[in-house]
Amino acid sequence: MRDKKKIALITGATSGIGESTSIELASQFSLILCGRNQYKLKELSENLKDKTDVITLNFDVRDQQDVKEKIGSLDNSWKNIDVLVNNAGNAHGLDLFHEGKIEDWDMMIDTNVKGLLYVSKSVINYMIKNNKGHIINIGSIAGKEVYQKGNIYCASKFAVDAISQGMRIDLNKYNIKISQVNPGLVETNFSMVRFKNDEVRSKSVYSGVNPLIGEDVAKVISYVVNCPDNVNISDITVLAKSQASSTVVNRN
Repeated sequence: MRDKKKIALITGATSGIGESTSIELASQFSLILCGRNQYKLKELSENLKDKTDVITLNFDVRDQQDVKEKIGSLDNSWKNIDVLVNNAGNAHGLDLFHEGKIEDWDMMIDTNVKGLLYVSKSVINYMIKNNKGHIINIGSIAGKEVYQKGNIYCASKFAVDAISQGMRIDLNKYNIKISQVNPGLVETNFSMVRFKNDEVRSKSVYSGVNPLIGEDVAKVISYVVNCPDNVNISDITVLAKSQASSTVVNRN
């Protein structure tokens, strides 16, 4: 039987910020770990099972029907989700607008925007029924400042910012807190995805910089989640000390 800890559902749980957040929250919550890679989900679940109750849901957030079916298939004891961390997201390509690839644009909009909506829609009804809940949307400094060649990725994260604000207004009467955590440079596999596994180009992003790591952002998420019930950190931007803005970085 599952213990009585609160329940957190985390998307994109198998790598980067999502994996670090899963590890960070394991001592505090029962976990529903979601991701596309079944093998990595199983591996992470095995690593955390001594700390908490864990179940996994294998889906791609871009697949609306699969998201709905997988979350809907949860046992009743797991449906009372207290915390949703909308972490799944990616960047594809770094191109001038007129040189951008449609498939890259589709991937970013479908994952960062529509995927967040599909998961939120499937979870929010449970929170409304319980008249409580906390949603943490992982945005980006790219959702606050547009930089050259960022165009569609920035647009997708600006959308997350607007969606978070809209959620906060519309769900206010249901006692649901909406928070947005916006990281700057974080050294994960993010750049490898963006640059299609070009290791040299990926490493150049962090050259001469001491960036954030996934654990740093996970600790911020944990802080946001564990604030007193009457406190909502609505919007927080998290930067490494060496980063002043999306384009100003002290490289030594």
